[in-house]
Amino acid sequence: MYYNNKDVRVEEMPVPKTGPGELLVKVFASGICGSDVMEWYRIKKAPRVLGHEITGEIVEVGEGVEKYKKGDRVFVSHHVPCNTCHYCLNGYHTACDTLHRTNYDPGGFAEYIRIPRINVESGVYVLPDGMSYEEGSFIEPLACVVRGQRLAGLKPGQTVLVIGSGISGLIHINLARAIGAGRIIATDITGYRLKAAARFGADAVINAKDDVQKRLLELNENRLADLVIVCAGALPASTGALKCVDRGGTVLYFAVPEPEVMVPVPMNDLWRNEITLMTSYGASPLDLETAIKLISSRRVDLSGMITHKLTFRDGGLGFRLVAEAKESIKVIFEPQRK
Repeated sequence: MYYNNKDVRVEEMPVPKTGPGELLVKVFASGICGSDVMEWYRIKKAPRVLGHEITGEIVEVGEGVEKYKKGDRVFVSHHVPCNTCHYCLNGYHTACDTLHRTNYDPGGFAEYIRIPRINVESGVYVLPDGMSYEEGSFIEPLACVVRGQRLAGLKPGQTVLVIGSGISGLIHINLARAIGAGRIIATDITGYRLKAAARFGADAVINAKDDVQKRLLELNENRLADLVIVCAGALPASTGALKCVDRGGTVLYFAVPEPEVMVPVPMNDLWRNEITLMTSYGASPLDLETAIKLISSRRVDLSGMITHKLTFRDGGLGFRLVAEAKESIKVIFEPQRK
């Protein structure tokens, strides 16, 4: 139960009761997302059970459910779109009102979760044979990255600069390598994460405390980046990205500052150089299906990013590791491990 980043408690709750069209899932792996420790974002609804990167086993099937059976190993999407509104029909599934309202009960950091009918209908995916629960916990974060790079139109051969080498930045690096990016350069302020960026596919790394633009030009044959992906919420990351994008290039804001923080934009420079600024939020069903195929086919292998496997008794430690962003990459809970 999340109260704030420094107050995460283990509390007893009754196992949710399932109704017609619903499922009960026993959670086996549940990843901590960077958004789970964005206190300004989460504390407004605290106390609550967070967690949305889950895999598990169906242990109860509600009346009328025919597509799934007891014992199925599944990934479950917490947010699902309606697929019929103006936004869904135009490809903006993550702007759908239904997607923003849906979730499972009580949250992924629980031993058992109830899957509502609407999630059962369009948000449950049976894990392929050979995919572990741990690997499956990467489906949702990878799908978000798939969406971002798809919308940004990343092409083979392009130079990519990833600002921030936490888990989302590392997945961006890994996927960009799989897509065939020509040169991938990563930044961060910590040596631990810069080493991780190099290990997971970056051709070069830059300490964000240095002159990133200057080093980028040196590393990229006197050119800036075709695509800059911002994976850090600090304001210097947002503003620094604008200095590192090449003419005709794109800046993808995958992470953004807090709501009250305004990002100054040199509009005249962007206009003269036809630079595109864009954002990406969440994942659509298409992105989730793509992520499952990428992991299952081993085109993208993210399991080596798991640095900590914890029980709920270590909940406070897990949140601290992710919030401090120092010497951890992916932290997952394994609720069934005692």
